[in-house]
Amino acid sequence: MKFIHTADIHLDSPLVGLAAYKDAPVSLLRTVTRDAFTRLVDVAIEEAIDFMVIAGDLYDGTWKDYNTGHFFCREMGRLNKVGIPVYLLFGNHDAESEMTKKLTLPTNVHTFEARKANTFTIDALKVALHGRSYKEAATFENLVSGYPAPLAGWLNIGVLHTALGGYTEHVNYAPCSVAELTAKGYDYWALGHVHEHAILQKSPWVVFPGNLQGRHIREIGARGAVLVTADEAGIQSVERVLVDALRWHVVDVDASQASTLQDVVRLAGQAFERLLTETPESIYLSVRVCIKGKSAVHGELFGLESQLREDILGQAAGQGTDRLWVEKVRLETEPAVDAAQLATRSDAIADLQKFLDQAPEDAALLDALLQDLRPLLDRMPLDVVRAVPELDAIRTGDMAGIVKSVTPGLLAYLATSN
Repeated sequence: MKFIHTADIHLDSPLVGLAAYKDAPVSLLRTVTRDAFTRLVDVAIEEAIDFMVIAGDLYDGTWKDYNTGHFFCREMGRLNKVGIPVYLLFGNHDAESEMTKKLTLPTNVHTFEARKANTFTIDALKVALHGRSYKEAATFENLVSGYPAPLAGWLNIGVLHTALGGYTEHVNYAPCSVAELTAKGYDYWALGHVHEHAILQKSPWVVFPGNLQGRHIREIGARGAVLVTADEAGIQSVERVLVDALRWHVVDVDASQASTLQDVVRLAGQAFERLLTETPESIYLSVRVCIKGKSAVHGELFGLESQLREDILGQAAGQGTDRLWVEKVRLETEPAVDAAQLATRSDAIADLQKFLDQAPEDAALLDALLQDLRPLLDRMPLDVVRAVPELDAIRTGDMAGIVKSVTPGLLAYLATSN
């Protein structure tokens, strides 16, 4: 017997900040959550699974219209044609939408109640699925205590959308512990809410499949669901099924041995080549490039983020494929000559360093800088400002942070220019 356990699909999740990137593959990014779900349904049909479990956050809050729900119904119709039932639990994002509650789903989709935990049984397989959907998005009560006792002699699956007592950085919805899950006596806990894949325990199995598709740079790496195989003796295996259509990556480029901007660009191109070789051709790559290391080129790169990004985009295009997009280039290098060494100099650069070291404590200076820069921000779209850390810092008034961040690069640039 086989089933797929998935969660956190977030169909049609909005993509924030795309206006900041003139070359972003917007049409692709807007459909990736649907593409990943379609791939999952393809796998379900190919593997001839016995049923599918969706452990919450199928949707991403309130829909703009019914198209999101209609898409889900079409995919469920594909499973219905081959006799695959689906057991759906609504999580915190699903509970936000009134449309979610109103849409009539295909007959093969069985939805867990929100009023109390209920059980679905598959008699031919002797499988019992226990779960409770969210009635309210902000559900902070421990739901596990209300789950029913296991059916003796059956394979018991608990379906739950939970942060598991504050696991990782997620909001602590439906808090509980692994010990409480174990005490229920079920064979498998199909969890949702945490977007990182994790097998927390194997006796019984306690599994977060992770979200189906990474939606931004904080959700890097492969994404998908799990394929569970069981027999009369219980759960035999839990394997990842990777179905993401776009994969987010952070590529670190060590610039410690680079002496020119062109050296850095070539190193980025080599990193792209390795990444493309390691990634299946069916996956589109969205990459953030981080230039790191103590480097003699630190000063040369100061203020050249835009040029550097264009040169690195050229390296991406030079790979001869359209499946690689550079989301952002971040400069995180350090000067080869540190502040202590600069302080030993007896010239204008040493004087400037002393001035800049004191600037973050000079309230009048910081306020004057803020007044000069604010008019520039007022003419920019808000999503662009929020997408660029330096601009967002000005928006929030963090001029001290701005001064501290630009000081090393400015000093290194001046030091290498003289």
